[in-house]
Amino acid sequence: MYLWIKALHVIAIIAWMAGLLYLPRLFVYHCAAEKGSVQSETFKVMERRLLRAIMNPAMIVAWVAGLYLAWSQNFWLDGWFLAKFASVLGLSFVHHMLAKDVKLFAADANERPQRYYRILNEVPTLLMIGIVIFVIVKPF
Repeated sequence: MYLWIKALHVIAIIAWMAGLLYLPRLFVYHCAAEKGSVQSETFKVMERRLLRAIMNPAMIVAWVAGLYLAWSQNFWLDGWFLAKFASVLGLSFVHHMLAKDVKLFAADANERPQRYYRILNEVPTLLMIGIVIFVIVKPF
């Protein structure tokens, strides 16, 4: 059962990361769209569906499967796992920031510039690099 849960975890992480990388890019383009325009309304639908249909379920599955894997293998006190766990908390924080921004855009209340979302778009990538190194290399 362990390998099936591990496969499910990896699949969920791939889907979650795709959303974490794509949603801020949608925001970059949404910032340039005029409020109330057809383009802006299309972005709202895309953002909401990406968050609700892909990102939220993927995050939940990734967390549940990941916690099961950590429990089943007793990784709780391993240094690499603690570093990975902290990085995953960071990804979850970014996820929740993006979810709040979906609500702001939906209400035409976003005040942030494109540059903010361009920079934010790099954060999940940096966290992912760390997570992969912690899991594969296990540096500590």
